[in-house]
Amino acid sequence: MEHSVSIEYARCRGCTTCMKTCPTQAIRVRRGKATILDERCIDCGACIRSCPHKAIKAVSDPLTCLEEFQYTVALPDPALYSQFQNMDNIDRILDALTGLGFDAVYETAKGASLLTDYARSHPEALRDVPRPIISSACPAVLRLIQIRFPQLIGHIAATISPVELSAILARQKAVEETGLLPEQIGVFAIVPCSAQVTEAHSPGDLQAPVLDGAFSIQDLYLKLLGPMKRIDAPRPLSTAGRAGVRWAFCGGEASVRGSGERFLAVDGMDSVIQVLEAIEDDRITDVDFVELSACTKGCVGGCLTVENPFVAAMRLRHLIDGLPASTGSFDDEVGDPALIQPDKPLEFSPVLLLDEDRRAAMEKMAAIHDLERQLPGLLCGSCGAPSCHAFAEDVVLGRADRSDCIFQVRARMQEITGDGDPDDYLPTPFRKRRTSDKAVHVARGTNLRSNGPKYPPA
Repeated sequence: MEHSVSIEYARCRGCTTCMKTCPTQAIRVRRGKATILDERCIDCGACIRSCPHKAIKAVSDPLTCLEEFQYTVALPDPALYSQFQNMDNIDRILDALTGLGFDAVYETAKGASLLTDYARSHPEALRDVPRPIISSACPAVLRLIQIRFPQLIGHIAATISPVELSAILARQKAVEETGLLPEQIGVFAIVPCSAQVTEAHSPGDLQAPVLDGAFSIQDLYLKLLGPMKRIDAPRPLSTAGRAGVRWAFCGGEASVRGSGERFLAVDGMDSVIQVLEAIEDDRITDVDFVELSACTKGCVGGCLTVENPFVAAMRLRHLIDGLPASTGSFDDEVGDPALIQPDKPLEFSPVLLLDEDRRAAMEKMAAIHDLERQLPGLLCGSCGAPSCHAFAEDVVLGRADRSDCIFQVRARMQEITGDGDPDDYLPTPFRKRRTSDKAVHVARGTNLRSNGPKYPPA
């Protein structure tokens, strides 16, 4: 898999911030620079948001890709609609997209609306899926389940994502209208996050991509402002109703499913992991459907958006008030249920396995636990790993040296010098408090915590 998340090493300071926020511990800091373990990366974008030096980015396709096709179709994610102030007409955005070089527009929200209608009208299709059913809309969550929660793969809804369905229908429509061959038509998604960029090129549930590329909302935002201002009367291009546009924020997909269904909507990777752990342990048994979004507030909070996710969600809720409830039905516009079913099953990604041989894996596990017990457990990140357990694993697997731990260096220096205080070889925050230090502070009337005056001056 070719990931969209990459590091610009000229900007990277090796500060370890991204390393500590990665939910799959896919980042290490070695020789003053961050590196990504590709096999563990799920392209969730947590590192992009957290990097204070803007050294991590998602690489999407350039607009010059449009020149490779005779006819091009844009698939805007409904999160795009929430990025503009005082927006009261979706058609203005869609019409402006044609001014950027696209020949036609097909909304991702239309595909979402059709999937919603399918869930309502064909409840028997998911009857055999274990409860709770997990939404298949967020590619970062699906990748997380493949890596960390393989027991839950069977709970995932057996339907492709809205952007994949929209791409299939958009290409079919373009072929009918133009008479061109399918390969002469370029279908491009306009996406809010790095996971969808990766999914466009390397889908996890399809044998071959149905998209020809993906552009980020950030890249097109400024380019759309000019064309939008020049449009006096936009063409009526929008065909999606409230049911489809709601998918852009967390809870939108679940809220428009069948009445009486008990659902749970969770956003933010930390909360998603907690819920998946609870489902894995059978601690959530009274829920029918679970909607999980890696980004805060859902797709409107994607790392490739422009607006604050809370503001964006508010705008979108206001915008959909003027839309019809739904447009079209699955049976009329799609008809064949096979069209929305994945042709490649999601499989367990054994990237966390220590060794394919069970005996060797157990030996490595024992070595990791033995080394971890000798480490301080401070999670300081000085070794370049996100935790002491991760560092111990790196040492056993040959990705790091035991001497990379500064506390191990301290013990070694004490062994060499004999008389020296081992704390002298540690940075100040990690030195142990000594009785003599406390006596000096008491004599000076200062506080050990703040290193300032013990009492405020009168």
